[in-house]
Amino acid sequence: MTGSGRRLFTAIPDSGRWYMTNLHTSEMLDWLNERDPLKLTGLFRAARACAVEHVGSKVYFRGLIESGNVCEKNCHYCGIRRGNRNFPRYSMTESEILACAREAFEMNYGSVVLQAGERCGPGYSAFIEKIIRGIKTLSGGKIGITLSLGEQSLETYEAWFRAGAHRYLLRIETSNPTLYKNLHPSDHSFEKRLECLRALKSTGYQTGTGVMIGLPGQTCEDLVNDILFFEREDMDMIGMGPYIPHEDAPLPSDGRDIGENFRLGLVMIALARLRLKNVNITAATALQALDPEGREKGVMAGANIIMPNLTPVKYREAYQLYEGKPCLDEDAGESSGGRLDRRIRFAGAQIGYGDWGDSPRFRSRNNGTAGPGKA
Repeated sequence: MTGSGRRLFTAIPDSGRWYMTNLHTSEMLDWLNERDPLKLTGLFRAARACAVEHVGSKVYFRGLIESGNVCEKNCHYCGIRRGNRNFPRYSMTESEILACAREAFEMNYGSVVLQAGERCGPGYSAFIEKIIRGIKTLSGGKIGITLSLGEQSLETYEAWFRAGAHRYLLRIETSNPTLYKNLHPSDHSFEKRLECLRALKSTGYQTGTGVMIGLPGQTCEDLVNDILFFEREDMDMIGMGPYIPHEDAPLPSDGRDIGENFRLGLVMIALARLRLKNVNITAATALQALDPEGREKGVMAGANIIMPNLTPVKYREAYQLYEGKPCLDEDAGESSGGRLDRRIRFAGAQIGYGDWGDSPRFRSRNNGTAGPGKA
């Protein structure tokens, strides 16, 4: 298999395994510009083999609970931005959130993800802390908890960690500070975002970040630098997906074919896997918005995490970060149960039921220490 005239893969026919050699920054740039389907198939096959070798053959389900769409931020790309008044706001109650977590536990998911619009303050911090403790209690400590609740104070991060959350996803959206400014109002700070990521790591969380792929003004060089940013900051988890415009957000489309963002999304998963090797990588729901088999294709390109949506159906339409979000009218059993299980198995992967699926990179950096769930 060749890419831009260089030999990148060595195949071992009797094992069916593929190995990547010399994946340098210039080669990543070449792959981001590659459109030959056969060559891309080889790239994805190599990335999947790399995932099996370094994080195992399992795909882990994280039950996603979108607990509220109230947001203090006004990001130019986001459908639930503070300035959007074209849909109702909601905040799930404690009992509603815990019911979703119980459903995840009963379906033998190893973890849940609590995600919401960005909010701060003592009352909100205390509410989330109570939720974390409640999830731990109802599952007997067996369910892992990932938070994706934005920028908070160090004290809040520490309180949530003590309560039992152990993973945190805070997407940087782009590692290019100039592009970051184009995505946000003037009261948003790239430096603060980075400071929060580092605070999460120092607190002890398995820390994740990620970017949008195909942003207006974004170059392939930017995307390569994003992967180098993940490497430099020693991230444990990567969550990234294609940029999909929202009609109520002011960031315009630059006219590029949205299918191109899907191709770039898969290539970025593959390159992140081959460069970083032992991190957890999510097959984002945004992939499914562009292709009915998007998440499965993400797995075959090197991802090992999927986040089935457990949010009550009555709230889902009000939590659209982008246009065309899938599974808005399916119940949890349909969108995240047997059907998804069968599709992932058909794609050749196992499901890590009952496992936390902690990041091997985090474990290796912390002397093999993982949570009490199976890892």
